[in-house]
Amino acid sequence: MLIGAHVSPASGLPKAIARGVERGCRAIQIFNQSPRMWRASTYPEADIAAFREAMADSPIDAVVIHAVYLLNCASEDPDIRAKSLASLTNSLRVGQAIGAAGVVLHPGSAKTGHVGEAIARAAATIREALEESEGCELHLENTAGTGGTLGRSFEELAELVEQAGGQQRLGVCLDSCHLLASGYDIRTARGMTSTLRRCTTALGRGRVRSLHLNDSQTPLGSNRDRHANIGAGELGEKGCSAFLAAPSLQRLPCVLETPGENREGPGREEIELAGRLRERGIAARKRAAKARAAR
Repeated sequence: MLIGAHVSPASGLPKAIARGVERGCRAIQIFNQSPRMWRASTYPEADIAAFREAMADSPIDAVVIHAVYLLNCASEDPDIRAKSLASLTNSLRVGQAIGAAGVVLHPGSAKTGHVGEAIARAAATIREALEESEGCELHLENTAGTGGTLGRSFEELAELVEQAGGQQRLGVCLDSCHLLASGYDIRTARGMTSTLRRCTTALGRGRVRSLHLNDSQTPLGSNRDRHANIGAGELGEKGCSAFLAAPSLQRLPCVLETPGENREGPGREEIELAGRLRERGIAARKRAAKARAAR
């Protein structure tokens, strides 16, 4: 598993690699444009080449782009959908240029409208963005279920994938905080295994392509998206360990989006803790398997 953090690309794309290295990352996640503005960032070929060179010379093996939170591909407002399409398409093109493992997208929100119609609008926008870009994968992130957000269940994600064309470039990003908040009990190895079986039943094998590791300030089924530092929330160290140790997730990039110390984002110590929790979880799974075999 490639454990890392969301980092800033301020002052140039290669700076994101340097910030990831400082934190001991094996994977990083970035915004490819300001999260507060619709205007897309453009990167000269020299910056992209420098980023690729810096990454090749570093221990970082994966980069993921997170589409900015302004996007709502499901909006009833055609102007918002058009802006969302333009931004998402640009993110996918940047992702292809820098060799990203994928672009992570919150699928959108129905707000107070009809969910089925919102899924259809989001899927149409996503399909068009894929048609207007090449290569880079798009990972739809599961959501906590606040308000009318789409993707609160594996079944909703499956419907989005199917209506968006079901092509191989479409994957899923699983967020541990969102899973718990939307009602999936992943606080034990058994619960995590059961949850991933439900995921596979709905989406098929191989759709999970990236991960977000976040603890949750709010309890199971709260439908509230409130990130906590690793081990300091409702998942606790045991729940985070169960998420990190799931066998089918071991080759994926896993990014922390936690508040961190002084709300400055995840640092080296928290990333190292995540690594220890993963090892602890894997060891616990091996002990459990050995005990079952001895019965």
